[in-house]
Amino acid sequence: MRLIIGSCIALLGLFSCKNGNDIPDVSDIKISTSTAHFEKDLFSIDTVGFANQLDNIQAKYPSFGENFFTTILNCDPKWPADSTTQYVMGFIHAYRNLYDTANIVFKDFSPYEKDIRQGLQFLKYYFPDYKQPQKIITYIGPVDGFGDILTDDAIIVGLHQHLGKNYSLYRSALVQETYPEYISNRFEPDYIAVNAMKNIVLDMYPENLADRPLVQQMVEKGKRLYLLTKLLPYTDAYKIIGYSKTQLDDCYAHEKAVWDLFVQNNFLQTIDNNIIKNYIGDGPKTQELGAASPGNIGSFAGWQIVKKYMSKNSKTSVKELMALDAESIFQGAKYKP
Repeated sequence: MRLIIGSCIALLGLFSCKNGNDIPDVSDIKISTSTAHFEKDLFSIDTVGFANQLDNIQAKYPSFGENFFTTILNCDPKWPADSTTQYVMGFIHAYRNLYDTANIVFKDFSPYEKDIRQGLQFLKYYFPDYKQPQKIITYIGPVDGFGDILTDDAIIVGLHQHLGKNYSLYRSALVQETYPEYISNRFEPDYIAVNAMKNIVLDMYPENLADRPLVQQMVEKGKRLYLLTKLLPYTDAYKIIGYSKTQLDDCYAHEKAVWDLFVQNNFLQTIDNNIIKNYIGDGPKTQELGAASPGNIGSFAGWQIVKKYMSKNSKTSVKELMALDAESIFQGAKYKP
């Protein structure tokens, strides 16, 4: 089974808060996805005949149920039935309050369904041959575990990681050990569609960055961020990259300083992973740019390179862009903020 997992961890023109003005009309593109709420079935199980009801849930969710119990809850298939029953009952009891909170936060899930379906419309517009997920499945799992997932046929939404950044459990030591504040700040409802489309992008274009120079890794990250803005053109740019609005505004205000960090230190062609890891991927800050700066600054710069390239090559389609090698994009962009 394909299993793409978002880290819950996933830009625009300088004077725009959205993703450009060249947004195609996708309103007539039909998307046939159904939505099911796994957590409602799980948390409504009666203690009488519990084991049989677990079997019924797995039968109802054939592509997700087994993975939920074995991979997400870590139930061992070799356990006797009564041990599995007690383990799952313990989880339900421990997470009852979180479930109740999720029912309040997501009393109406339809806006998030709409955002995902619209993303799928843009996906079908740009990539008509991609096999679209047929289902949206919500669930609740351990807060310090998996979040949003893509399987062979479904977008899986972990509601437990979308209850709002100030939800008390997110600040607990257990969760902060796995998801520190700069990540859990994105545990907001608005990131549901972002994470869903990010997982699809990673499924279409898996990252293979090992042993590549930093600038190529930056551009590859930038290509995927650029694609996300095309799939989510009405989503604020700072959510696409996972910054706060202030952080993204500051990145634009100091774009030259960001670029100079790489140029003046001769980092662009480095293949030293000890250096690269400081600028690619999630992090609390970029040391050289100050405590208020965001991490993942290399991806921000790579995004700007891709945008510059596309501004010079407006006839290049999104699909053609994704097929281009990073070095050609870098050389063609001649990016110099």
